[in-house]
Amino acid sequence: MHALSRRQLGTLVLLTVIWGLNWPIMKLGVTDFPPLTFRALSMWLSLPVLWLVLRVMGVPLRIAREHWRELFWLTFANMFVWQGLIIVAIKSLSSGRAAILGYTMPIFSAVLGALFFGNKLLPRAWAGVTAAGVGVVLLLWNEFTHLTGSPLGVMEALIAAASWAVGTQMLRRTPLPVATLTLSFWMMVLTTGAMTLLALLFETAQWKTPPAATWAAILFNAVLVFGLAQAAWFSLARGLPPVAATLSVMLIPILGVFSGALWLHEVLQWQDWTAVVLMVVAIGSVLAPAPARKS
Repeated sequence: MHALSRRQLGTLVLLTVIWGLNWPIMKLGVTDFPPLTFRALSMWLSLPVLWLVLRVMGVPLRIAREHWRELFWLTFANMFVWQGLIIVAIKSLSSGRAAILGYTMPIFSAVLGALFFGNKLLPRAWAGVTAAGVGVVLLLWNEFTHLTGSPLGVMEALIAAASWAVGTQMLRRTPLPVATLTLSFWMMVLTTGAMTLLALLFETAQWKTPPAATWAAILFNAVLVFGLAQAAWFSLARGLPPVAATLSVMLIPILGVFSGALWLHEVLQWQDWTAVVLMVVAIGSVLAPAPARKS
């Protein structure tokens, strides 16, 4: 297990607030606007923000050509699949349910890490994975009973989560000798191009001037989500063991569920309240300091 430093804990709190509140914001943004275009616009506006941050901090932009292949596969697993599928899925799901489906990622990551990446999990880590899994099932209780209404959205979100889990494992092990901010910038550049191409292929007939609420959601995503939180996540993912990095963000879907209920009037059931307790157990399983060994 891994105790977070003060800086990592501060990063985690910032990430939790921004990403948690963004679920209902994204839902509001795509309700009356094509989702891939929404994502592409947000990313285009985020690139100057990221570039300015790198310049002010004096972080080099260059990535040597021999590392481009590794950069592409990291981007594919961490961002291409996740960003494309989850924004489409949220169009057909409630923001809270989309958040919970998206954050099956820590469960995928822990299990895949143990099975394929040689991670050895202590019993309390498995307990955390189990608690998170039960919480997800509870939060999806109503979604399962109404699955015929949005089966494609459910599958899109789960595939996105599985891809992000693989990407997190890859990011922890990447040999790229570049700063996290540099990596974040170029992954954003590649993903912006991919989202723009997809929007051109599938959504040109739906293009229109974004309403004011959509513009507000686009700017929130551009500045805070992609300009700040994305780099913060990559910093955590590279600096922590995968199980600690992934389970530590399980508070995000809880915030997503309850902010969606507050802002968008999405109805909460008893499963939502029970799942909160289970998610807290999952978080505590990886964030609580390990007991000191007796000499």
